[in-house]
Amino acid sequence: MKFPIVIYADDNGMFIAECPVIPGCVSQGKTEEEARQNIQEAIRECLEVRMEKGLPLTVESQEVEVAV
Repeated sequence: MKFPIVIYADDNGMFIAECPVIPGCVSQGKTEEEARQNIQEAIRECLEVRMEKGLPLTVESQEVEVAV
């Protein structure tokens, strides 16, 4: 399965990785690549927990347009 992820640097120089379609699915790493690898494991673990609890695996993701 493919999931969208977002990676960004925090104030301390760590890279934070999130999967916006899985509530609470967040990881981090010292590099972007480490964060990418760590979020893959976090996604697997989050999906397992959601399955065990009978929760939907993902939530709907939408885009909105904002004028700037």
